[in-house]
Amino acid sequence: MNHNTREIDVAVIGGGPAGVAAAIAARENGAENVAVFERDREAGGILRQCIHPGFGLHTFGEELTGPEYMERFIKRAHEAGVEFSLNTMVFQMDEPLAENGGKTASFWTMNPDRGVERVKAKALVLAMGCRERPAGALGIAGDRPAGVYTAGTAQRFVNMEGFMPGTKAVIMGTGDIGLIMARRMMLEGAEVVAVFEIMPWVSGLRRNIAQCLDDFGIPYYLRHSVCELHGRERLEGVSVVEMDENRRPIEGSRKFIGCDTLLLAVGLIPENELSKMAGVKLDAMTNGPEVNEFLQTSAECVFAAGNVVVVYDLVDFVSEEGAKAGKSAALYALGKLSDGGREFRIETDSRIRIISPQKLTGGQDVTLYLRVGEPVEGKCELYAEHGLFSKTLRYARPGEMNEITLSAEKLQRLPADIKSIKIGLEVS
Repeated sequence: MNHNTREIDVAVIGGGPAGVAAAIAARENGAENVAVFERDREAGGILRQCIHPGFGLHTFGEELTGPEYMERFIKRAHEAGVEFSLNTMVFQMDEPLAENGGKTASFWTMNPDRGVERVKAKALVLAMGCRERPAGALGIAGDRPAGVYTAGTAQRFVNMEGFMPGTKAVIMGTGDIGLIMARRMMLEGAEVVAVFEIMPWVSGLRRNIAQCLDDFGIPYYLRHSVCELHGRERLEGVSVVEMDENRRPIEGSRKFIGCDTLLLAVGLIPENELSKMAGVKLDAMTNGPEVNEFLQTSAECVFAAGNVVVVYDLVDFVSEEGAKAGKSAALYALGKLSDGGREFRIETDSRIRIISPQKLTGGQDVTLYLRVGEPVEGKCELYAEHGLFSKTLRYARPGEMNEITLSAEKLQRLPADIKSIKIGLEVS
């Protein structure tokens, strides 16, 4: 098969908030040829369909909608000279190649106008985002009628395509997109019967509970789950059951709720099929690439940022991490990236479920992002051992990320025999 080969300095896969921020930073840090490869017809990622406000408070100091937030970054990217390859699918990754005295990334793209192309880049940034856990992964009993959607699919239907998925909805899960779609469905004239969450706590941000459910009088029930779908061609209702502390159905608690739509907000999964193809090591807890403070993966020419690494709760954090990855990729492509020469593994105690980055070299100051496994409603102490960090929190909840900042100078002063750093949470 005949094909073209493009050679560039920094390639970015994904045109969402992480990818665009990475491309801007790569250009600003000396990379001459920077290209973003986006499979959709426009850049912007998931934020194109997030027309609600709440974005940009950290980055711009004002509240913006998703499209407004991305418009500012895309404009900056064009001004910086970033090339966008839209409507372009990356369908195959090669293992990093030993070229240019180091490693070179290589992958294959498909575009209606350019056909199949091979792209070789001195550095690559993975920014593919995440996907929603679908109905098929939940094992709900019943047929497979129309009317069952992930919350993000319903959001795209309503906000971008102009279609209403139904008129009477039940929402399963308290993920942020589900909470926001509960409000959106109400604003568009649908009835939202209730929101059901299998866990004994809410998985989304508390502000979304207040603004999307409480303000609209939508009830939500913890320790409840949808156990069966009713209807063959179109959803006619669902059966809901209450769960005990071991997440087993409580006998006699099953009840039927009539509805024509079920929206699923039951978790997000980093999109890492391409990462696996490239031979990048994945972290078992985050399901994303294992990275260091430069957001460098186990393949030294490959960097990763945003929800493809770990699912963040605020897009501002995604953009910040994207910029870090873009800067690191540019420096690597120019042969100027130097680490701290140390090797530290990040370990956690039982209260912390996920954390990123997972390894450090002491090359620069680093912010670690983490989530707790269960809520702590009261004063607690977030710490990094060896006296590296300590911070008192009023509470810690799974739906809200916490941050730890470690100083490169302090890391370098640690004794040579220290190879790991434990991050923990002590409850007062």
